[in-house]
Amino acid sequence: MEVASRSSRTVQWYPGHVAKAERQLREQLKVVDVVLEVRDARCPLATRHPQFEDWTGHRRRLLVINRFDMIHEEDRLEWAQYFGDTGQQVFWTDAKTGKGIQRLVRAAASASTEINTKRKKRGLKPRPVRAVAVGFPNVGKSALINRILGRRYCDSAPRPGVTRQLRWVRVQDQLDLLDSPGILPTRLQDQDAARRLAMCNNIGTAAYSDSQVAIAFVELCRGLPDADAHMEALRRRYGLQLDLDTCSEEDVIEEVAQSLFGGDTDRAGARILKDFRTGKFGTFSLENPPEAK
Repeated sequence: MEVASRSSRTVQWYPGHVAKAERQLREQLKVVDVVLEVRDARCPLATRHPQFEDWTGHRRRLLVINRFDMIHEEDRLEWAQYFGDTGQQVFWTDAKTGKGIQRLVRAAASASTEINTKRKKRGLKPRPVRAVAVGFPNVGKSALINRILGRRYCDSAPRPGVTRQLRWVRVQDQLDLLDSPGILPTRLQDQDAARRLAMCNNIGTAAYSDSQVAIAFVELCRGLPDADAHMEALRRRYGLQLDLDTCSEEDVIEEVAQSLFGGDTDRAGARILKDFRTGKFGTFSLENPPEAK
């Protein structure tokens, strides 16, 4: 099977599939005090929803960069510098091990004093802070909530679309937390960002071709600072015999397909993406922080 020719739109999804979840979330945001915007550390720009800030308005927003264990510490420090320079406080979390979780919970619950002081002045009884976890599909929102609770409450799996409804859970006396389905923008013009979402499994597989996204992944690896190391990792993983300095990205997919899958390039692409997502090529970010203007 030959690799399909490159398309100007490798990744696409349909607005109708996300409209209902978007409407439900916007309705719930009316009663929320704090928004936990969860992004993927491997692509923190691509997993930034362009409308979240407009939707949340004046509400307190906590930027959560999850899965920081999946990027190199040097990458994390560069991103921390960028977010600091742009005035954004970041909460780095690893939902698998619980790193950073308690700091995040304290920050969310800290809004209680301000909220209930205002309620008292209006003659209202105190209530817990209402927080919501929002983000793209499969950035780890449900795993984060399970870690916060210390038990399995939300279904969680390393694929998009596991959470299908909004639901509240009491975290502690001062904090209620709402889990929400992943929300994609109705439109995403930046195909490079869309491909990074596909690489990280932040959108459903029906939206893209595995072989095409794997081609884009190899191309991206060639443009990273440690390009030689990334390409060598590919060589070792699949026993590639190609001259990696001169071959095309399509050639890489073809050789993996011929070696392992009888020429099936989609299966080869799926294997390469799975190996990246499970850390077989090491830990690294797919994005660099924007340069200061």
